[in-house]
Amino acid sequence: MSNSENDGWNESAASWIASMGESGDFSRQFVLDAPMLARIKNRGFKSALDVGCGEGRFCRMLRDLEITTVGIDPTAALIARARERDPAGDYRVCTAEEMDVLPASFDLVVSYLTLIDITDIAHAAERCVAALRPGGTLLVANLTSFATANVNGWTTQADGRHRFHIDNYLDERAEWVEWRGIRIRNWHRPLSRYMSLFLDLGLILRRFEEPAPTGGDPEIVSRYRRVPYLYLMEWQKPPV
Repeated sequence: MSNSENDGWNESAASWIASMGESGDFSRQFVLDAPMLARIKNRGFKSALDVGCGEGRFCRMLRDLEITTVGIDPTAALIARARERDPAGDYRVCTAEEMDVLPASFDLVVSYLTLIDITDIAHAAERCVAALRPGGTLLVANLTSFATANVNGWTTQADGRHRFHIDNYLDERAEWVEWRGIRIRNWHRPLSRYMSLFLDLGLILRRFEEPAPTGGDPEIVSRYRRVPYLYLMEWQKPPV
């Protein structure tokens, strides 16, 4: 997550913690966790940086794989919860744009559904790439840009059929989203914005995946398959 005075994260922290629990929401538990971990396990990663770690759920999963992990997030209440759940972990209050880590110090940098929260995405991307060692991996999970360009999401037509509407896809903008007592600001950007950022920083795209759900409420799964809203990308920093 990326935090400023008016992005909603401070006010939404308690609701976020309650919503995530230990297992995470549908997107994490049934769509993203398995493919994200598949890109990490048995790859020889020794050190990881989780950018926007929130309450530390994925950091704990990385540490379970015996990867030394630093989690950063600008929302103090979320970092406090991460430290409470994992007292031996390394959790720091800071933004992606201003992270205080040594250059070229991580084998793996993870952004797990956090790019959409970051205002200065260009600066944050530079910092993430700088934190990687040569040959290191940047692993990104993100909302699809078609989903973030939605107009009131799902609507019911006069004939009773459900449709998902998008508009102004090419216009980068901030939007407020609300669910389960959480109200935060997310950024819509075309997919080309993210792709161009990492390509221009010299990264090599190694994998692009739009994973299908592997469980969960059948009704939610059915709707997800109609309008998938998650993807992951694996980028590599060129070896020296």
